[in-house]
Amino acid sequence: QACTYPCQCPSQPLQCPAGTSHVLDACGCCKVCARQLGELCSLQKPCDHHKGLYCDFSKIHRGSGICLAHEGATCDLLGKIYHNGESFQPTCKLQCICMDGAIGCIPLCSDDLRLPSPECPNPRRVKFRNKCCEEWICEEGSEENRFETAMAVFREDPAQKPELNNLQENCLVQTTEWSACSKSCGMGISARVTNDNPQCRLEKETRLCMVRPCDFPTEKTKKGKKCVRTPKPRQSLHFEFSGCTSTRSYRPKFCGSCTDGRCCTPYLTSTVDVEFRCPEGDFFQRKMMFIKMCSCHYDCPRDNDIFLATYHRRMIGDHV
Repeated sequence: QACTYPCQCPSQPLQCPAGTSHVLDACGCCKVCARQLGELCSLQKPCDHHKGLYCDFSKIHRGSGICLAHEGATCDLLGKIYHNGESFQPTCKLQCICMDGAIGCIPLCSDDLRLPSPECPNPRRVKFRNKCCEEWICEEGSEENRFETAMAVFREDPAQKPELNNLQENCLVQTTEWSACSKSCGMGISARVTNDNPQCRLEKETRLCMVRPCDFPTEKTKKGKKCVRTPKPRQSLHFEFSGCTSTRSYRPKFCGSCTDGRCCTPYLTSTVDVEFRCPEGDFFQRKMMFIKMCSCHYDCPRDNDIFLATYHRRMIGDHV
């Protein structure tokens, strides 16, 4: 199809299945839902290059092709083998993909948190029959409990009564610590919950994190020491995320390694906005963890175990 300029894109927001990337069409005009492994593709319907897929035109004629994955390592999950680029659902709550030996998953159920309020003093998540995801319900409480709940969430300034529509002015800010990075090497995700927003609503925040690159060279420990805690790379590097690259280079600290069976994980961190540029020319910003100090301990995560992980160690603080 010939390209027409200026670009004319649908006014409706793009609705794609869970785990499907938004990519530019061949004209560089409009975002479209990327085609997945085994699906038909064309210049106007490109494959999901974030997942290492490409459009193979050798098997089908008339300008159409089929999405194939570049050669890569397979994934083994609980004894079942998945090919590189293959999407699958291990449970009704997760949509996963095998990416060159690593498994990445996104939740299909909302993990929002509901703060008690005078209208809903006792919110509770309930599992309904024939439904995979739990849903919130409100349980009625006494007037006394309702008042106590409201007082716990909002504080009142006796000197100056806040405006009713200014929730942030009388919001008691609550923020959890950042969770441990989801991957022991390479780019992962760290999360926390906070209500530090204009609506005073508990929301989940995420940031990118990299404890160490997967090809990070192991440094020799000094005499008498068994761990290298926070080495720096010898050269500055660009971060890569979902096929996009950071616009500037960094020299971050990483967590090192130990020779006595302990593992090193972030202990003190900061959060910085990092700008990424994609091959399509788009720019976006994501929060990213930068390590200040690591600690060595025996409470180690199990390697390549994203579903059965018992690792719940948290970082103690975030210094912005």
